[in-house]
Amino acid sequence: MTALLEVEGLKKHFVASRSVFGTPTAHVRAVDGVSFSVERGKTLGLVGESGCGKSTVSRLVLRLIEPDAGNIRFEGRDLLAFDTGQLRRFRREAQIIFQDPYASLNPRMTVSQILTEPLALHDLVPPPGRRERVEQLLRLVGLEPRFARRYPHEFSGGQRQRIAIARALAVEPKLIVCDEPVSALDVSIRSQILNLLRDLQDRLGLAYIFVSHDLAVVKHIADRVAVMNLGEIVESAETEALFAAPRHPYSRALLSAIPVPNPRARHGHALLQGEMPSALNPPSGCRFHTRCPYVVERCRVERPQLNGDGHATACHRVDELPPPDLILSADSGFSPALEKLVAAFKAPEAAAAAGVDQAG
Repeated sequence: MTALLEVEGLKKHFVASRSVFGTPTAHVRAVDGVSFSVERGKTLGLVGESGCGKSTVSRLVLRLIEPDAGNIRFEGRDLLAFDTGQLRRFRREAQIIFQDPYASLNPRMTVSQILTEPLALHDLVPPPGRRERVEQLLRLVGLEPRFARRYPHEFSGGQRQRIAIARALAVEPKLIVCDEPVSALDVSIRSQILNLLRDLQDRLGLAYIFVSHDLAVVKHIADRVAVMNLGEIVESAETEALFAAPRHPYSRALLSAIPVPNPRARHGHALLQGEMPSALNPPSGCRFHTRCPYVVERCRVERPQLNGDGHATACHRVDELPPPDLILSADSGFSPALEKLVAAFKAPEAAAAAGVDQAG
């Protein structure tokens, strides 16, 4: 079966400086040869440090910014070959939820106007039926229809993000890019938004690209995870496989940084030395070799390829590395807030037993 979205060799270099004659003299290699695919109704999690290129990838696959090289195929069609009319129709099929719910909504527009705008732009619903459609969208994301006349400043952060989700759903897309949609929200609101996203995926068959720094969140919402470092994917695997046995030293370091709220739990920490290199002048060979505890001379001169079928890793020494340290022991337990988050993804009866509020 053809994947909904297929990305191959995607690159984007931004000009950082120019000569007095306007010739580029330095580039930021934000995305440098990224490849992945997203299946229908599935979630791909993109994780990595700040500046690794996650958000740039999310905008490239929607053609919000144009790539320098690579291929993007949506339902088997070459997205980069779309003309203006085809790209406009593609906007109906792929939407984005931005990180900051305080900046992504127009403060001069009411909720009704915000949700009506995509319906009018794509001529999806005739004017007489748009009010009813707005009410349906608000109910779908757990808000009351009477909120339609209010402005964004009259809502909490969680409610604003629900409005942003409703706006993305207005055109009935097949793919939604979630660019850190819960990072600006507190933990109690995060669980509500994540539970809403999972419920909408189950009901509507949506595919997500979920960009996040919070690995605990990614673990519970993503079907597959891609780990990025300095514009490259260094490991890609099914979520359970990656969290159970990370292969790349960078992935191990990220997972070991997840806090465990139990002082008696055994927890291995993979501490990295030095600073993250600059994308202006990335290291030769493996871009992680300046901080890798297992580096050899080959790592410094030869760039590793992302190899493997189900669990792909870009590391020359993947077969030689010792087994990963204990990342999270089975009896380590979770904080009460994380317990609620975990319960939110279980069956309704299990969530009710844990005391989780499933409502708006």
